[in-house]
Amino acid sequence: MRPSPAIWVDGEPATALPIPDRGLDFGDGLFETLLVRQGQPVLLDYHLQRLQHGIEALAFPDCLPRARDHLASACKQLIGTPWAALRLTVTRGAGPRGYAPPERVVPRTIITSAPLQQDRDELSAPITLGWAEVAWSIQPRLAGIKHLNRLEQVLAANEARALGVDEVVMLDARGLVCSVSAANLFLVEDGRLLTPSLEYVGIAGTRRRLVIEQLAPALNIEVVQRDVHAAQLEQAAELFCCNAIRGLQPVSRLGEQHWQDHPVCSALHAGYREAVAC
Repeated sequence: MRPSPAIWVDGEPATALPIPDRGLDFGDGLFETLLVRQGQPVLLDYHLQRLQHGIEALAFPDCLPRARDHLASACKQLIGTPWAALRLTVTRGAGPRGYAPPERVVPRTIITSAPLQQDRDELSAPITLGWAEVAWSIQPRLAGIKHLNRLEQVLAANEARALGVDEVVMLDARGLVCSVSAANLFLVEDGRLLTPSLEYVGIAGTRRRLVIEQLAPALNIEVVQRDVHAAQLEQAAELFCCNAIRGLQPVSRLGEQHWQDHPVCSALHAGYREAVAC
């Protein structure tokens, strides 16, 4: 049996969410999922920078310092836990009925954490992919941030379960590759890395950013962010996914295409281990 997650609301231990809350009512909020090692959040600056971008995109009052303080307090409780998954949620808080935000906004922070059993230093086992039927809606004003409206990903995850695969590739409303349901996606083509552009849709993952800014340059591997077509995935020399909890994860199968060797992902993972060594 999995242990129950620890919960904090506005920095205090809690067992329930106060209502009303616009995050619950309308998805009016943001979240960050962090990997925590012995009480130290991994790549914290990347997470806080993306959170700040989301705060500005949703026109919240400046609540980053308060969220950072609550996060630090929760992480202190995880000292002694080798690895934990922590979710920091920031909502617009309470408000009256209706979509329009209240004039006086008091953002609310909700933090949950749960221990992880797997050693996150190790390269995650290869996964199998299918194709999602649900498409990811295009909304440039929300592209890149982790807002609370994730119903498309819920539907995609349900499709993955029905297909008997680990994950599904999601296309956007234009028919271009976006990501898998819970991770960013990279492909190896002609010795370089390609990853879908996030100008119109998608989440700017912290591990995606790490690969682009640090891990690939350290190996002199070029990274290109551009439109990616579905056919390119099955023709790629290699595929891998990445997210905050699983790190880098090679792909072993997509449709009829199989990959047994993952040299680029393995080489990048060596650098990733150093990056998560808090």
